[in-house]
Amino acid sequence: MKKTYITTMPNHIGSFLKASECFADLGINITRVSYNKAVDSHTLFLDAEGTPEQLAEADRRLSRIGYLQNEKAGSSIVLLEFRLPDVPGSVTAVLSLINEFNINISYISSQENGTDHQLFKMGLYVEDTERITEFISAAERLCQVRVIDYNHSEKVYDNSIFYNSFVNGIALTIGLSDEVRNKLLISANLAMQLLDEQGLSPYKTFDSISRFADLLSKYRSFAFSPRISRHKITDNTEIITVEPPCGSNTAIIISGGEVLFVDSGYALYKDEMESIFRTLLKDYDSMKKRIFVTHADLDHCGLLPLFDEVIGSKKTAECLRLEYEEQSGFREMDMKSKPYIEMCKILTSYEPPAPDKVTGIWERRAGDDEPLSQVGTFDFGELHFEVYEGRGGHLAGESVLIDYAHHIAFTGDVYVNLKEMTAEQAEYNQYAPILMTSVDTDAGLCALERRAVLQRLGAGKWQIFGGHGAKKNYSVTIQE
Repeated sequence: MKKTYITTMPNHIGSFLKASECFADLGINITRVSYNKAVDSHTLFLDAEGTPEQLAEADRRLSRIGYLQNEKAGSSIVLLEFRLPDVPGSVTAVLSLINEFNINISYISSQENGTDHQLFKMGLYVEDTERITEFISAAERLCQVRVIDYNHSEKVYDNSIFYNSFVNGIALTIGLSDEVRNKLLISANLAMQLLDEQGLSPYKTFDSISRFADLLSKYRSFAFSPRISRHKITDNTEIITVEPPCGSNTAIIISGGEVLFVDSGYALYKDEMESIFRTLLKDYDSMKKRIFVTHADLDHCGLLPLFDEVIGSKKTAECLRLEYEEQSGFREMDMKSKPYIEMCKILTSYEPPAPDKVTGIWERRAGDDEPLSQVGTFDFGELHFEVYEGRGGHLAGESVLIDYAHHIAFTGDVYVNLKEMTAEQAEYNQYAPILMTSVDTDAGLCALERRAVLQRLGAGKWQIFGGHGAKKNYSVTIQE
């Protein structure tokens, strides 16, 4: 059994040794350690592996010596900016006040700017958060004070308030419980450690994640206004596309009195999407709900638990099963992507469907090196689809549906209509790849797959329904 400990350790020699001895005495193996004094001189992350009984005893021992974080203690780091006259000794009164309130300073940065004042940025470690308001009020009697939001402050202060300001800010924006907040904290720390090991500044990455969270929250409830369009295929077949501001499109195929969904967007918008489904489908609550999922990315699978039957490739079914069993999905198997995918799951409230609802039907032949290969057929109502599976340029198990009789194709993220996105979709598309570390698993292979999709289409006028952006009208002419 593995567990991540978020420990609050005294900032003196031998602190880590004391915790290490506790684990060693219990026969627990430490598999990861992350500590950055420049970020937070008190917080240390430990991944430990042992039996449930060993870890429970470690909890008790670490609690007794005061090493485990106690939410009731309310400790946090706050970044403040003090506007002080540019004269000798101006900061002394502020430092005296900080000392009076018994607050530790984790970070200081100041630089003259050619004016008659200086802006002192200080990261303050506050063990009693109820007193921070009192401290700020007292400080404002000395000078102008500004609380700096991590997401919009200058890069100069580095990451002094990352763990608390960043995570707490996102938790407040999205509305996360304390338990989920801790999971976000652990994933954020993993990402910080990866960036540090690569010698990369975390500022741009975490600023993008914060903006991504802002966008997710921005379009909740009444602000959720997807582009909805209807496309007549035959007298008895219609396709409705629902394009949310954030996440994948959802297509609804109505044919011969039956209904099939294709992909489902983010779980975060469950209530909003179900409200739309009820408006579009009068029998929504009583009908059997079936969905075809093009691939197992979070933005396409968020609503799968709502459905009675989930259909996809065998690899897609495998990925969903792994996630249901709380193992790593395909993207999380890459350690460079893992913390970002975990954060995306938290921010979008993702839960995988139960495996008994998922049917994996198709699979590529072993050794097949074609970018896109036919793996079977799928009939629904009046439609007859040939099913194709890519080699995994975007994600393993990616599927494409092509109906040659009616000239329609569902391409997931193998082929998307970037040029005809709404303004909201385009803005979302700037930040979403950060949470996936990249849009495609293999960009070069995905380019070959996109080309192969178009090459598979016969002569005539086609309607291509991609995972993002509007339906694409595409004409194929055969030159003699």
